[in-house]
Amino acid sequence: MSLLDTLSLGDDYPPSAFYFKVVLGATLGMTDASFQEVSGMNAELKTEEVVEGGENRYVHTLPTGMRARTLVLKRGIAPFYSPLVIWCRSVFEMDFMVPIVAQPVGVYLMNVDRIPIRAWSFANAYPIKWEVEKFGSTKNEVAIENITLSYNYSNRLI
Repeated sequence: MSLLDTLSLGDDYPPSAFYFKVVLGATLGMTDASFQEVSGMNAELKTEEVVEGGENRYVHTLPTGMRARTLVLKRGIAPFYSPLVIWCRSVFEMDFMVPIVAQPVGVYLMNVDRIPIRAWSFANAYPIKWEVEKFGSTKNEVAIENITLSYNYSNRLI
């Protein structure tokens, strides 16, 4: 029995979307923190329309490349020692005195037994936006930060 067969045993369809983990390459496989939401796991082609001379019934739509890719991580504001915060600070607060370090990021959808049932890898990711959501004195909510990562390409692993 292969690893993929083992991981897919007891695979409920459709899977729940609330139990997942995010793993940064720099943390050597350790999960950085609990995230409230992960978005941007998509692939989209850029296209161009080409009109064929003499043929007026349709227009050809041809692929030209992939659209820019971003992964958005949303969570409660993390402490200074968080690997993700350290990585973001090195990008946004060091005035480019140190090189930006791209690293792999993994997103794993887990089952109730803490076994990944779906997994995606994102190659050469690095932070491009770090945003703190607005504070409101009349709300009783957790302070949230959004971290947007750019990446070269993604693969679905499971």
